[in-house]
Amino acid sequence: MKYVSASEILPTHLLIEIQKYVQGKVLYVPSPKGERKKWGHLSGQRAYLQKRNAEIKQLFRNGKGIEQLSESYCLSEDTIKKIVYKKER
Repeated sequence: MKYVSASEILPTHLLIEIQKYVQGKVLYVPSPKGERKKWGHLSGQRAYLQKRNAEIKQLFRNGKGIEQLSESYCLSEDTIKKIVYKKER
C-alpha cells in the first residue's frame, strides 16, 4: 500500500479538523462498505492461485501423484492434498 500525504489530497479545512485528533501518525481510511475489493483482486494474486490450483487438480485427475505435484509446485504434500480434495462450492 502506498502512503499519500493528507496535505496533498484533503482540503485545508478538513486537514485542520483531522489534525485535532491525529498528528504525525499513519491513518488508515477504510473503503465504504460494499466497495471493498476481496483479497488479491487488484494484484491478480487471487486469479493466479485459482489458475494454479485448477492445474494441480487437473494433473491429479490425470494420474500425477501428490508427491510429484508437491515437488513440481514447491508446495507441501499437505497443501497439495488440501487443493485436490477440496470440494467445489
